[in-house]
Amino acid sequence: MKYCERQVVSPADPLRVVTALAATSTEDNVLYENQGSVCWGEGAHATVTTRAGEPLSAIASRLAEVDVEDWRAYGWATFELSYALHGLDDVPETGAVTLMIPRREVRVDNGTVLLRALTAADLDVLESRLADAVLTGGIEPVDTRVDVDVDGHDAENYRAAVAAAVAEIRSGALDKVILSRVVPVPEDIDLPATYLTGRLANSPARSFLLCLRGWRALGFSPEIVISVSSGREVVTQPLAGTRAFLGDHAADQARRNELYRDPKEVFEHAISVRLAAVELSTVCTPSTVRVEEFMNVKERGSVQHLASQLTGSLAPGRTGWDAFAALFPAVTASGVPKAPACELIRRAETQPRGLYSGAVLTVDPDGAIDAALVLRSVFRRDGSTWLRAGAGIVAQSTPERELEETREKLRSVSRFLVPARQYASVD
Repeated sequence: MKYCERQVVSPADPLRVVTALAATSTEDNVLYENQGSVCWGEGAHATVTTRAGEPLSAIASRLAEVDVEDWRAYGWATFELSYALHGLDDVPETGAVTLMIPRREVRVDNGTVLLRALTAADLDVLESRLADAVLTGGIEPVDTRVDVDVDGHDAENYRAAVAAAVAEIRSGALDKVILSRVVPVPEDIDLPATYLTGRLANSPARSFLLCLRGWRALGFSPEIVISVSSGREVVTQPLAGTRAFLGDHAADQARRNELYRDPKEVFEHAISVRLAAVELSTVCTPSTVRVEEFMNVKERGSVQHLASQLTGSLAPGRTGWDAFAALFPAVTASGVPKAPACELIRRAETQPRGLYSGAVLTVDPDGAIDAALVLRSVFRRDGSTWLRAGAGIVAQSTPERELEETREKLRSVSRFLVPARQYASVD
């Protein structure tokens, strides 16, 4: 089976137009933005999931059986996949990785729009829907906001959890852990409008908007977990060390300088880079593993981070899924070493993470994988909507500073929450 394809003229603002397609869809769909390129898949032709105890290579085997040529898979890996990868109990029975092969797809890249559908009739309908979205101008950013208590909600419990984690770290149990807190959103929000409004004010490494298998979510991912090219090159981008970035040049520069001088932040970043290099060396030819950027500062919305980039070439016999398994979950969302960090997270946090600190990803049949770390996100499931943010805790951490770091990260999303409104759906 082959996709029917048609190339059309790109709209002036493709992200706004593709967001409008997502807003009016009545089927599972995923929008994924990768450094200006946008792809969107809708309607599951096939769905591939993991089962308890299976290696990730099982995903590759199932994808190889898909009866469509030149597919692209869209989906996620939940944080709880880490339990299976690092030998912990309570492994989810199914669905820790879920990928959808769409029936319809839009790809926007280098000023062109490629429409794809599994039938000619669907392709015609997709082109008509795109034309309608262009005609109406797509989704509009909105100024109205929903108030969320990012400062005080669950603050005392979080301070206590940080203090307990610091004690475990100082005892020698581990070097670093990321603990998070959940902040409920008290009313329904418009996810597409929130996505677009927040995206225009953020500078993410990747962004996404999805409705898939019971989850609805959007995010402005500050970093990737991993990117594997068709040429077998692997990239990972650990960000660790955080200060606010609020648009006051002098104050932001002072906070940037503080990042470089703060021994806690520098130590936290350095051990994260060290672990990422070790993990890459397990699946890449060791001589190819390099730290291409070290401890630069990246601005991500209302926060700035110490940032590094590491690369390597897959060793013979290794695949992108091997690399994903080696680097998941991201060290900047779990800890060092990962197994005790994940075990502490499971004990200390009262709610499963689900998509938070997992990955939203695209997969291609040539072996390419691009996986965005799910942070700076909004989540909706089973009638509830919430935000979540964490902070990296090491021996030098203090509960008050780590709590403030979660506030800084939450504000890069909470200030863009748009109240719910109705869209005309597509039959």
